[in-house]
Parts: sequence; structure tokens; C-alpha cells
Amino acid sequence: MTEEFHRIRRLPPYVFAEVNAAKAKARAAAEDIVDLGMGNPDSPTPPHIVAKLIEAVQDPRTHRYSMSKGIPGLRRALAGYYDRRFGVKLNPETEVVATLGSKEGLANLATAISSPGDTILVPNPSYPIHQFGFIIAGASVRSLPCTPDDEMLAAIDRAVRHSVPKPTAVIVNFPSNPTAHIASIEFYRDLVALCRRHELFILSDLAYAELYFGTTPPPSVLEVPGAKDVTVEFTSLSKTYNMPGWRMGFAAGNERLIGALTRVKSYLDYGAFAPIQIAAAAALNGPQDTVAEMRTLYRERRDLLVKGLHAAGWEAPSPEGSMFLWAPIPEKFRHLGSVEFSKLLLARAKVAVAPGLGFGEHGDGHVRIALVENNQRIRQALRGIRSFLQGDNAGPALQGSDAPVEVEKELSGA
Repeated sequence: MTEEFHRIRRLPPYVFAEVNAAKAKARAAAEDIVDLGMGNPDSPTPPHIVAKLIEAVQDPRTHRYSMSKGIPGLRRALAGYYDRRFGVKLNPETEVVATLGSKEGLANLATAISSPGDTILVPNPSYPIHQFGFIIAGASVRSLPCTPDDEMLAAIDRAVRHSVPKPTAVIVNFPSNPTAHIASIEFYRDLVALCRRHELFILSDLAYAELYFGTTPPPSVLEVPGAKDVTVEFTSLSKTYNMPGWRMGFAAGNERLIGALTRVKSYLDYGAFAPIQIAAAAALNGPQDTVAEMRTLYRERRDLLVKGLHAAGWEAPSPEGSMFLWAPIPEKFRHLGSVEFSKLLLARAKVAVAPGLGFGEHGDGHVRIALVENNQRIRQALRGIRSFLQGDNAGPALQGSDAPVEVEKELSGA
């Protein structure tokens, strides 16, 4: 009776567990840890959405079982969003299903469309559910390059030609968690053409569609003519409207895939609490100025963090989208790997980050830093990081530089 169950045996050790345990131990010792590890938005949900929840929950008719696929008004609201934002027409009856966050939708679609012997193509590094949902379902995963370019397209083509049986689906996630890459509509056109030619499903995770910092909003793969023949796309209200704990997401696109997900879900849940669905519809249909304010907030945090890290001697690229920095481990510490470096950063700088290994073996040279604390706390994190990097552990590359002066200017708001 000591042997683990089959599906549990297929899951690798939880990479984040060591860092989480160290973080919990530090906090139990009353240490002040700036937690930039989990992508958990810290801003409140906009008041008009909360007000709609309160209004709806006071109606006892909303206390009964809901609909697993989502109430009609919510599905119409999501279809309206796609029409306004992407110019994509969706049938809310057959091409949209509400999910308990995009994560649940991805996991249940994996159960619906895959079985042992199937192969799914997944970028590496990538958000863990992209591979683990299919591993739990019994399928095998083949890694792809994680950048939206010709290299990824060539890897997909090779995988189809050299895998027996050929892969079932490919996952894409742009803006990406954790790498923050953004795809162009030209990339999506090539991807759709390739997957239609090879009869390969596209599963697109668009959870960060509204978190971008340039002038051009990230596209949806469904904008490409013919994409609905092979594509289902997942979106979420968690980041767009600061609603992570509400657990509200959607799948949209190919009618066959939506039908499969809807059927599996009908056996597993009765949908989200009806007042949450009503409030989610209000979020999609209501004023969108809070979304622009959210982008401004994350842009300010990004700029502060990137500038402070550079001044401290840590060269981290500035992301064009998402709520994350995908930062290469400083050269002096790269031999440690991402887990040990994250633990060292926690112990010495009092800053928690997510080790890149948790997103796939090709992420082990990086850590993911989330923009989930206010500017004051980010400055506190930067002071800890500067002290750590430029102390005894810094080495000659940083000693005697003018980095401390630059950091002080940044931390003081100069």
C-alpha cells in the first residue's frame, strides 16, 4: 500500500516546494520577505465589479446550482469582448464555455482530448499546467523552443514528421508566462497554416492579452482566417480585472474542442457561483478604464524594477508584456541553478522569486520575478538585492563600480 498511484508517479517533484518551504520558515522567524515569486495580483478588484457581485448575491435565486458551461449572459459577454478586441465573431452557444480560471479549462481539455500514447507539443520553459495537465491525462509531452519565431515553427514541423503517432496538439502562450515573449499576427498566420496542413490542434493561452506595454495590443490567434478550424483559446479575468481569487476564465474557438471540454466539465462541476458569473459579465461589458490603469501600474513597476536591477549589476531584460521579468541568473551564481540561487536570494536579500526550473528544464538559467508588490516594496527588494550582489558575494566584477550610487538614486525616486 506504499506505492504511489499511477498518475501521481508520473508527476515530477514540485520544484517550487523548496523555495516555498524556505519562505515559510523565514516568515515564521518574523523576517520581512518581499514576495515576488507568485503571479498573484495585489490590486483590488474594481469597485463596480464588486458592487455587481454584492447585488447579485442578495438575490436568493442566484444561490442555486449554476450552469457548468456558464450562464448565457456571461458567454455573450465574452463573445462581445472578442468582437470588440480582436474582430473575431463567436457563437456563444457553441464556441464559448466558461471555466473556473484558464488553468482548470486547460487541465480539463487535456482530459477530454488526450490519452496514453498521445503526444502534445509544449514550449519549454512554459507555465506548468501546459505540460502537467496532459501528463496527468496520460499523454506524453515533447518540448519546443519557447520563442514565437521560425525556430518554433520548424520544431513543430520536425515533430510532426518524426513522431509516431504524430502529435495531437501544440500549446502556445503569448504574452508568455514566464518568458514575457509576445507573438505577432504574422507568426500566428504561419502557425495556423502549418497546423491546418498537419491536422494539429492549437491550444492558445491568452491569459495576459491585456498586459502589454507597447502601442500594439497582442493579437489573438483566432484573428487568423481559418484558425477556428483547429484552435481553442483560453482567456482569464484574473489579471485583466484583478480577479485571481474569483476563478473565472473562458475557452473559445473550435466547436469540436469546445464541445469536448463542455461535455467533460458537465460531469465534473456545476460552474462558478452564479453571482461571480454575473459580476464577470459586468467586468467584460462595463467600463474598461481600469484595464488601462492596470497597465500603467505594471509598466511603472516594471521600469522601476528593471532600472534598479541594472544599477545593481543584474542585467534583466525589460518585458514587453505579462506581469513578469524573466531574468537570467547573474553569471557569478549561474552554476548554482535556479532553485539554489532562489534560496540564496531569499536568505541574503529577503526577496522571494520563482526558480526557472519550475517552468521546465530549459528555464533553469533564469528566475521569474513578478510585479506584484507596490513601489515601496519593490525599492525594499532592490536594496536587499543590491546589498547581496555587491557584498562579499559580489566578486571583483562589481567591486569599485558606480552601481551603488545609481541604485541609491533609483531607490530614492531621483
